[in-house]
Amino acid sequence: MTGSTEEVGGGEAGGNQARTPVGQVEVEAWLRHLADGRQLSPNTVTAYRRDLTDFSRFVTDHFGTPEWRWEELDRFTVRAFMGHGRRRGWSKRTLGRKLSGVRSFFTHLEREGVVEGNPASTVRAPRADRSLPAHVPEPGIEALFDVAEVRAAQNTLEGTRTLLALELLYGSGLRLSELHGLDLERLDGVNEEVRVMGKGRKERIVPVTRRAVTALRRYEPRREETGARSGRGPLLVNEGGQRLSRRSIQRAVSRVLDAAGAPDGASTHSLRHSFATHLLDGGADLVSVRELLGHVSLSTTRIYTHTSRERLREIYRNTHPRS
Repeated sequence: MTGSTEEVGGGEAGGNQARTPVGQVEVEAWLRHLADGRQLSPNTVTAYRRDLTDFSRFVTDHFGTPEWRWEELDRFTVRAFMGHGRRRGWSKRTLGRKLSGVRSFFTHLEREGVVEGNPASTVRAPRADRSLPAHVPEPGIEALFDVAEVRAAQNTLEGTRTLLALELLYGSGLRLSELHGLDLERLDGVNEEVRVMGKGRKERIVPVTRRAVTALRRYEPRREETGARSGRGPLLVNEGGQRLSRRSIQRAVSRVLDAAGAPDGASTHSLRHSFATHLLDGGADLVSVRELLGHVSLSTTRIYTHTSRERLREIYRNTHPRS
């Protein structure tokens, strides 16, 4: 029954029956649809699960009872949830994401005939503060690769691996998640391209630099020494030949960024921002940059034009006699 607590399992233990939390049957069905039907990434599905769990818990506290149904909720309930989030100190971005998750879930329920309308459809998301993406200026990029090249020259697994990671993060604009999940056979050194599995499990082909191919050739012998399969399997591996964790990639990149004197707050994602910013500064068109980044919407890419405009303003202020 929709929104009710239901027995799960086939018996009793000490007189207590296992029970499914209110509304969880519908939530689990939707999450399976996202994972299997829409092929969303596990991280995205996990985020939706967390947001719907927060919403369900709020509704139970708001009504003062676990006995409620999805069709009983209205826009005032959703608005109360947003107010609850603001009181808890959630950022505008977090509030917007949670509202989007609730709205998508109710769209699913409406399509399935569970509810007659979407109570979240008329609730407005807070206008997010759009800050300029952090990026490393071109001289800082040169310093970054100078440090990485010196360390790679020592011919260690970590040094050659970090240089390759930097070449792909900055040279091809990969996301950290894309680099982490990349397999060796998807990196084509002959045609100088890489097949990337992006958000929503959408594949795109991105060019790689010749320096990235050179870095790959230097890294491959060290990779094989770990016992990793030659020519196949995870691209970035640890000393045991297993896929290198995201956290390990972040730490390795951060060490080089710090050594090169990069701006405070620079990270793996800053290199992707730098990739986009420097392409636009060099005259690349917005549509091409969108394709390279794997953005669905052009508006997502357009924020990088603000970064480039700010750079032009800085040049103007520093060089024009009357600025």
